[in-house]
Amino acid sequence: MIRFRDRGARGRHQGGQIDAWHSFSFADYNDPKHMGFRALRVLNEDRVVPGAGLPEHGHEDMEIVTIVLKGAVEHRDDLGNSAIIGAGEVQRMSAGTGIRHSERNPGADERTHLLQIWIIPATFGGPPSYEQKAFADDDDRNRWITIASGDGRDGSLTLRQDAVMAIARLDEGVTIAREIDPDRGYWVQVIGGLIGLNGTEMREGDGAALTSETLLSIEADSEAEVLLIDLP
Repeated sequence: MIRFRDRGARGRHQGGQIDAWHSFSFADYNDPKHMGFRALRVLNEDRVVPGAGLPEHGHEDMEIVTIVLKGAVEHRDDLGNSAIIGAGEVQRMSAGTGIRHSERNPGADERTHLLQIWIIPATFGGPPSYEQKAFADDDDRNRWITIASGDGRDGSLTLRQDAVMAIARLDEGVTIAREIDPDRGYWVQVIGGLIGLNGTEMREGDGAALTSETLLSIEADSEAEVLLIDLP
């Protein structure tokens, strides 16, 4: 079964500093029909004006992954980490027993475009931790690149959950297909471009939840970028 989530049906917060789309209930957007998908609790698409962001705030018991698509994010936390995450880089925070952090767009004239994903960990507690890594290689196209996983496979960031996150950057006309486990759940999010998912058209901002399926096939009808989250 495939359930599609139209980009225009998402919740939205449109302010002077941040324009955010929420695939699932978040902050002031509450939709009992869209509270998450398996261990995937939050999937936000944010655009942040220069100099703006979120002041210091706290989280507990959540795996928070930020994918910077354009611009940059300046990160600070109470673990002592201070970093700039640029386009093509991915950040992972394991909140564990508690972490406080701030995020802002350090640019002077470019809006930051990012995805933020929250994964519910397999077990609660544990010390908070932080990682970031670049996955932007323009020559590494037309295949799945693992960016986060429970076992850190292929040099990916490590999650405290049996989940795998991968990105594919596709040339127009390319099809990538893979067998999938019908007992697991899969979320597909179109980051950019136009694709066909098992024959159904999707475009930037669209999402889809796959359950009880055995094949995932994506055909790029233009240059495209796609996020896949494999969930227990």
